[in-house]
Amino acid sequence: MAAVPPSPATPPPAALPTPPTLLVLDADPPPRLGRLTGRVRVVHTDEASLAERLPAADVLLVWDFTSHAVRDAWPGEGPRPRWVHTASAGVDHLMCPELTASDTVVTNARGVFDEPIAEYVAALVLAMAKDLPLTWELQQRGEWRHREGRRVAGTRAVVVGSGPIGRSVARTLKALGITASVVGRVPRTGIHGPDDLDRLLARADWVVAAAPLTEQTRGMFDLRRFGVMQPSARFVNVGRGQLVVEEALVQALERRWIAGAALDVLTSEPLPRDSPLWRMPGLLVSPHMSGDTVGWRDDLGAQFVELFERWAVGRPLRNVVDKRRGYVPGH
Repeated sequence: MAAVPPSPATPPPAALPTPPTLLVLDADPPPRLGRLTGRVRVVHTDEASLAERLPAADVLLVWDFTSHAVRDAWPGEGPRPRWVHTASAGVDHLMCPELTASDTVVTNARGVFDEPIAEYVAALVLAMAKDLPLTWELQQRGEWRHREGRRVAGTRAVVVGSGPIGRSVARTLKALGITASVVGRVPRTGIHGPDDLDRLLARADWVVAAAPLTEQTRGMFDLRRFGVMQPSARFVNVGRGQLVVEEALVQALERRWIAGAALDVLTSEPLPRDSPLWRMPGLLVSPHMSGDTVGWRDDLGAQFVELFERWAVGRPLRNVVDKRRGYVPGH
């Protein structure tokens, strides 16, 4: 009787692919990444341990978009994340020469804040035109003082910054009957170039700063620019605090070169308690909240999940930042 050959050994199971590592620079509350459960290894970090954990990450999610820790922690040579996403429109808080020179892709939260910020700017314009801050103050004192408000329809605005936020601001102001001109980095159809800015400022009733922070825009609203504006003009900054030379704005308000201003972004955040900006007549200060509406963090989380799903299957990412320019090109 022939011997029965031994049965072949059962082949070992194929090794499962190692899930990518997602490093999250945390802020409270943490992001909700439900659809990624089981598909990615999530590692949470704070600023202190960021440098140690960066080389082992495939993707970095900068959820704490107020932090500047990425600049100091970013590795030079050697392993580093292939993709960095920041849950903010601006990227100036994380860009450094090493990240700019690397092949790491950087994306931002373009599209989440456009309409909320535009609504906030419209609210500020109406509040200043109708003198609502003084109305509230007089109510607290129980003082009846009749005044006359200002119509916004028929006035002129200049929006500095031709990205999605700036264009959304211009559309919203136009809905109020305001003639809105947009100034961008380069002139094109419907967009003015930098050479037109001073001429437009001299005729504007409302000046809205919504530009990204770059070497070209840093400090662009200085004493000379405030001097160009007409005495009835009001200035609003929803871009970056460093677009404005704050000492120059204080002088412009004190000298009544302009009628008022509103700052939602400041050079130093939170604004120090001893800053003269708190007590400056004609100035509204808000704590960087123009784009933050109910559910905004969920919107940011959902946007990242959608981008991650594209990245995981090799599809092109949206909102890719030109790291040398400091913003998403094409607008």
